[in-house]
Amino acid sequence: MRILIVSGIWPPDVGGPASHAPELAEFLVGHGHAVEVVTTADAPPAQQPYEVRWVDRAAPAGLRHVRVAMWVRERARHNDVVYATSMLGRAVLGSTLARRPVVVKLVADEAYERARRWGLFAGDLDAFQRFSDGVRVRLLRRARNRALRRADHLVCPSGYLAALAVGWGVSQERVTVLPNAAPPLPSLPDRDEARQRLGVDGPMLAFAGRITKQKSLGIALEVLARVEDVSLLIAGDGPDLPEARRRVAELGLDGRVRFLGPLERDDVLALFRAADASLITSSWENFPHTVVEALAVGTPVIATSVGGVPELVHDGTNGLLVPAGDTEALVGAIRRMLDEPELRERLAERAAPSIEHLRPEAVYSKLEAVLRRAAAR
Repeated sequence: MRILIVSGIWPPDVGGPASHAPELAEFLVGHGHAVEVVTTADAPPAQQPYEVRWVDRAAPAGLRHVRVAMWVRERARHNDVVYATSMLGRAVLGSTLARRPVVVKLVADEAYERARRWGLFAGDLDAFQRFSDGVRVRLLRRARNRALRRADHLVCPSGYLAALAVGWGVSQERVTVLPNAAPPLPSLPDRDEARQRLGVDGPMLAFAGRITKQKSLGIALEVLARVEDVSLLIAGDGPDLPEARRRVAELGLDGRVRFLGPLERDDVLALFRAADASLITSSWENFPHTVVEALAVGTPVIATSVGGVPELVHDGTNGLLVPAGDTEALVGAIRRMLDEPELRERLAERAAPSIEHLRPEAVYSKLEAVLRRAAAR
């Protein structure tokens, strides 16, 4: 097959698609397929064994969107199938103009994301599904549904998001639930060495990812102020980073919270290896890569029970789950993890085995089969 991968972010960017797209490209090339990529970037991406074409993010938004759609149209003509991890509307438009099938990895509700970004809605993803006020919101939903219905197939990392897509009018037979693959593990230091390299002394929790309102880091910081003798290391960047730094200062947590900035994936894995637990306080989620990454290195997860998270984190088995926004429950979960060493040890022992079914070869082989079927239509 000849496959065009469309991804809004690409290394050195941080985020799920920036990990998933290159891993899939490497897998497909290794299985004899031809691959090329269309992405956006702030600077020319590193050279790969395949062509990576990029659109400069410095361009005005409208012009940038047109350039992406035109690149997809141009390159799709030379490929058998398009696989889009983001930039949904542009990828579907370009594929349609080129008369090529497109498989979409659905990782979010774009109508919801834009409604929040534009100040049209302030609630969580579930509440947005019941929200019907405003012409602009209806137009956003209509654009989302039109693009999804034009896609030949949807791949959803969680059953939660797949059910939403069916509710938007996508037929069940065009939806496949395929969780994110576990990361290939590099040679990592053991836990004591990883902690020493990070200068960690005492109990430590870790967060990695985009720092946005969705992640509700403010709740994590409020809880940390109530749990003594535990530190929090935060890896990542994002629009809400300044607010998180300000909140740390307000709560007097400067000595207990460290911002590490964006890290390479291997360094994120080492961070999780050093932690007592990975912490996720999101108000909503699809199926976060960081859950898989933490479990892969044997670190249990403390997370809010939102979206697709409970499909992977099982309370009392490989982590602890709490309701979103429930600070009392979160305080209790952190204290249990830190005060009951036998609990943490039991959860850690079960962490990696709980995602054995997400080995990259198994996940990407299933995705390869989806792409084959779409290309054959």
